[in-house]
Amino acid sequence: MINPVVAELAADGVPVATACRVLHVSTSGYYAWRDRPTSPRERSNLELVEVIRTIHADSRGTYGSPRVHAELRLGAPQRAVSRKRVERLMRAHGIVGVHRRRRGGCTRRDPDAAPEQ
Repeated sequence: MINPVVAELAADGVPVATACRVLHVSTSGYYAWRDRPTSPRERSNLELVEVIRTIHADSRGTYGSPRVHAELRLGAPQRAVSRKRVERLMRAHGIVGVHRRRRGGCTRRDPDAAPEQ
């Protein structure tokens, strides 16, 4: 979306009309976007992110999206939420679970050892 770019430029001191003209956006469209209230889906997403953050914090940061989704389905069955929505919201807000550790590495030869005979 281009309107957040216009808002950022306006915050930096660039006139809104100039920023809109350069980015080929109407000024009335920008002001309509700015003054529009958040959509019900966006409000729902923000509430869901808070629930996801609490579940992630309760797991001490170990849960990824599959486990967070399972907790959401078990803890609040009246709230239907898909796995992909949970993944998208976690990715957008930088919530990441702990990765599994790698298995042991390969054996490395000792270059100073003499070959056995």
